[in-house]
Amino acid sequence: MQTDVSIGGAALPMIVAIDGPAASGKGTIAQRLATHYRLPYLDTGLLYRAVAKEMTERGLDFDDPEAAGRIAASLDTGRLADPELRGHRAGELASRVAVHRPVRAALLQFQRHFAARPGGAVLDGRDIGTAVCPDADVKIFVTASAEVRARRRTDELCAKGREVDYSRILAEIRARDARDSGRETAPLKPAVDAHLLDTTDKDIEAAFRAAVEIIERAKPERERRGAHEA
Repeated sequence: MQTDVSIGGAALPMIVAIDGPAASGKGTIAQRLATHYRLPYLDTGLLYRAVAKEMTERGLDFDDPEAAGRIAASLDTGRLADPELRGHRAGELASRVAVHRPVRAALLQFQRHFAARPGGAVLDGRDIGTAVCPDADVKIFVTASAEVRARRRTDELCAKGREVDYSRILAEIRARDARDSGRETAPLKPAVDAHLLDTTDKDIEAAFRAAVEIIERAKPERERRGAHEA
């Protein structure tokens, strides 16, 4: 960290790690935090979605870790702007390639390089606080009940004109949680020093305010640590 960023009136660099399961609200919160603190933002899930999309286009086997790893190692990050990567199907396929160790190894350095840019950054994903940025200044684990997350995803897809069944979406959410939490490499779980943010009963405004409060409460400790290191 090299360049200072204003945080609540104090000049401090900052890396913020946001983790959590699908449809918990972590992406929207992370984007809002990045704007609020004027930090670059990376949705790391897009990396895995891009790998999955390229594997689909090439007709590759999603259960082949070496093939998936080769795609990840040569990934063109220009593909991250593809709007199709934001789709529900892309997210489901991403969780299938994310279980492979070669994929995660190939993408790890890109994520760490992004986080190490001057002034810091905000990254969201499923292993940011545990594997990608274990020394992040602030770690937030965003969660919500599976039922609420399924309702959010159902409402989102319906708003886009899709005909979807809530029970099917709930089953997919639970299956994805099981894949993400049960994978051998960098499973989805809160870092031991992460702040838990449960959005089950919060709208996005309340969730964002809660995240800002977490960061602001962390500031005095970071100031003390910085003074000690100096």
